[in-house]
Amino acid sequence: MRFIFFLLIGLITTPAIWSGNFNETAKIAKESNKLILINFSGSDWCGPCIRLKNEIFLTEVFEKFASEKLLLVRADFPRQKKNKLPEAQVKLNEMLAERYNKDGKFPFTLLVNSEGKILKTWDGLPKENAAQFVQQLEILSQKK
Repeated sequence: MRFIFFLLIGLITTPAIWSGNFNETAKIAKESNKLILINFSGSDWCGPCIRLKNEIFLTEVFEKFASEKLLLVRADFPRQKKNKLPEAQVKLNEMLAERYNKDGKFPFTLLVNSEGKILKTWDGLPKENAAQFVQQLEILSQKK
């Protein structure tokens, strides 16, 4: 019985965890030798952002790859009062946008190394499906 329990736990995909703090994530990336995927999102007003989250970021193939190979940072810019972020998070998101997304594109996704060097960008909703998107990430992560 215990064997079946542990087998089932092993089959469950660990959800990818998104951070809101790039600087802390970059420190972890240096220690773990992982790349960072940054996503600029308007979670409650941007249709393509919502589709990107649902069609790519919440898929099993992406979550499995990301939990093993990436660190994730989301800079969210919600508009609805009920989704308002804490002021400290707003400042972190604005600083990240100043560095990587001065034009205010949504969605805008970047793959960067631990020093913050941009390796690839996706402006808008990627044309690839989740498996193809992960395939690109896999190739880029091998080149580091």
